[in-house]
Amino acid sequence: MTRRLAQVAKKVGVSEATVSRVLNGKPGVSDSTRQAVLSALDVLGYERPTQLRGERARLVGLVLPELQNPIFPAFAEVIGGALAQLGLTPVLCTQTKGGVSEADYVDLLLQQQVSGVVFAGGLYAQADAPHDHYRQLAERHIPVVLVNAAIGHLGFPGVSCDDAVAVEQAWRHLVSLGHERIGLVLGPADHIPSGRKLAAVRSLAPDLPDEHIGRAMFSIEGGQAAASRLIDRGVTGFICASDPLALGVVRAARRKGLDVPSQVSVVGYDDSALMNCTEPPLTTVRQPIEAMGRAAVELLNAQIGGSSVTPEELLFEPELVVRGSTAQAPRR
Repeated sequence: MTRRLAQVAKKVGVSEATVSRVLNGKPGVSDSTRQAVLSALDVLGYERPTQLRGERARLVGLVLPELQNPIFPAFAEVIGGALAQLGLTPVLCTQTKGGVSEADYVDLLLQQQVSGVVFAGGLYAQADAPHDHYRQLAERHIPVVLVNAAIGHLGFPGVSCDDAVAVEQAWRHLVSLGHERIGLVLGPADHIPSGRKLAAVRSLAPDLPDEHIGRAMFSIEGGQAAASRLIDRGVTGFICASDPLALGVVRAARRKGLDVPSQVSVVGYDDSALMNCTEPPLTTVRQPIEAMGRAAVELLNAQIGGSSVTPEELLFEPELVVRGSTAQAPRR
């Protein structure tokens, strides 16, 4: 018992006496501290006292597709911090290739009687992916919020960066530098945010050749492979659907003996960590991660509190950050 008190107290950052008061149902403890202690019990694997077991765990699943792309740890930091301020404990669920799937995590979270789930990137953004686990959450009336562009019929509220505005900012920047042969490096064909970016470019440049559009998995290697083909087709300016894809474009250009930015200009998307430390520093479109993460938590907390939240998508304005990977188009 003493060991349990010490572990829970350390986890929450309170005294063992405070933990004891919570476990024994004594007064003199704020509601947020009480909930934090109960959440810590759940996280550490201890059973709640009998008189407290009827309450739903104050746990919130935070489901991410990966941690290699710095944008996802950035979202996790903001969302996790905002949840903790509300006395909610985030349970980080990161998918692994060939390992635990998104659907598996949903099953585990339901077993833990979570109060809600935030998805920041995942299968909801792919039209052709399996979505039964989302329907399972809806049928169980579990509060859910989706970050960045979901398929339409899921019916959950969401927060997204405005892909159309992001692409327009990047496109106009490259055009202002004199680039006429502009290409896109996007995600898979069923990826909703990539589809939005392509639709926005089509409205700006209806005559954009299909051979100037590259599809890739979201990785440096994927970006390199797609960009290598587009460079061979004469593209000098690249707009990418993520920063890792943009770094792949830089690598492809260098492998072909081309200089970035004097011969090839590259614009990323996200402004994730360390993009100002690359060589050259990456011009990119910044997602407002802080505002988006906090809005996602507010939407989730409203649902947890019993408020009705319409399944709408809140769009947040991106910001073009110009650095050293873009320059005047090379003269023919």
